[in-house]
Amino acid sequence: MITAWKKNAALFISGQALSYIGTMVVQYAIFWHITLKSKSGGMMTLFALIGLLPMCVIAPFAGVWADRYNRKRIINIADASVAFFSLIAAVLLMIGIDSYAMLFVCALVRALGAGVQTPAVNAFIPQIVPKEHLTRVNGIQGGIQSFVALSTPMLAAALMAAAPLQTLFLLDVVTAVIGISIVLFLVKIPEWGKAPPPRKDTGYLHEFREGAKYIRGHGYLLRMIAVSAAFMFLAAPAGLLTPLQAVRKFGDEVWRLSAIEVAFSSGMMFGGILIGAWGGLKNRVYTMALSCALCGLFDIALGLIPSFWPYIAVMALIGIALPLYNAPSMALMQATVDPAFMGRVLSVFTMATGAMMPVGMLLFGPLADAVSIDTLLVITGLPTALLCIPMVASRGLREAGGLKR
Repeated sequence: MITAWKKNAALFISGQALSYIGTMVVQYAIFWHITLKSKSGGMMTLFALIGLLPMCVIAPFAGVWADRYNRKRIINIADASVAFFSLIAAVLLMIGIDSYAMLFVCALVRALGAGVQTPAVNAFIPQIVPKEHLTRVNGIQGGIQSFVALSTPMLAAALMAAAPLQTLFLLDVVTAVIGISIVLFLVKIPEWGKAPPPRKDTGYLHEFREGAKYIRGHGYLLRMIAVSAAFMFLAAPAGLLTPLQAVRKFGDEVWRLSAIEVAFSSGMMFGGILIGAWGGLKNRVYTMALSCALCGLFDIALGLIPSFWPYIAVMALIGIALPLYNAPSMALMQATVDPAFMGRVLSVFTMATGAMMPVGMLLFGPLADAVSIDTLLVITGLPTALLCIPMVASRGLREAGGLKR
């Protein structure tokens, strides 16, 4: 028999996944359309910055909003805002207006929408999922998102070959409307998951400082954010330089780059299903430490393997290992942070971890032209594996990781 919370969680994840499909299809379509139209690396860099920086800028405000207002409403407003601009873009394309400015505005709105929605979604899940099931639900959600990430490039390519760009924008509108309707009308918040009553408006800066004070007052959160930020910084070569490594090492055929993406995304999908079914070790921190050790060793292997197909196998293994970190880390915070501070804590976590990979690229990107990527992977893989030591050694983290799985 399906319990009420399982039905709620399934409806919420399904609604979000459906909306995510439309979002990702349009994201790929915009990127490829600009690529084919401009054939400019500068335009691609500009598109990447527009897709990243707004999320970091709005994250502090988004965390306050997620703690101050109805989280389900915030999620739907963010989805609706993105869909509204997709509709405007579709109409403009229909009447013959196809400008870079219009596409960049769409990308900007999508980045802002994601920046607002992400902390609200992560803070909302503990309102509908019992604490002991958070790791599994986060794992399942991650697995579904990985499946979407794996399938949407192929779907976007097929649609772009068969229909004009405005059709893809309209698809985004349709999927958003259905997803919003599911979350709005079908997802119910149980009594035990009701958010704290709204607080008196004391100003965004004051409330964000309150969130930072809360983090400082809970040492395990500081350690958690620091370790996760270090993990993302060290992951930059494996996450962003492996396509260049494959081109230099194995050849510049496009199918090789596609094979890398498919292997990694397939591994992520399987890893999400694995942690969703298994739930991880008894203490979440031990599961996260295992993931660090595996990812570090696999990064080293990428730098040492001389042939392509074993390289692809290791990429899949990295994909499997990553959800063993992502799902328990999110569940740990969802299970232990005071609901009144959940949005702000998660927004700080998102900012800290989201900024580290670009920061890592500022260092490792230029180094890749002076030092072999093989060497960079070995150098970063070792400290990645060793991150498991401070995690397991931290009494505060172990105690937090063992609370109500």
